[in-house]
Amino acid sequence: MFALLAHEPTIVVLCGSTRFMAEMTEANAQETAAGRIVLAPGCDLKTSHSLWHDPAAVEALKPKLDALHRAKIRAAAEVLIVGDYIGTSTRAEIEYARRLGKTIRYTHPEVEETTE
Repeated sequence: MFALLAHEPTIVVLCGSTRFMAEMTEANAQETAAGRIVLAPGCDLKTSHSLWHDPAAVEALKPKLDALHRAKIRAAAEVLIVGDYIGTSTRAEIEYARRLGKTIRYTHPEVEETTE
């Protein structure tokens, strides 16, 4: 039998460079243990995989993954920026989340001031 929660858990989406996949795995564990539902990048195009082994496959997949990640941002109540680097893609995700009025948190709060 499943235990009922007193309230629906908060949904948080992890954003950041895929160079921080190990940190995202840790953030996923921490957020889940805190009782949150976690949405995260499902593909790391920097790691070899049969789905994106050739450059044409990568180029075809990128826009689909970007659209999927924006849908995850829309579905989440909060965005957690993982890592100590904010690149172009992550900056765009932060701006998108801000336009939607999402709560934004950072694993490295010192990088927040670089995104204002």
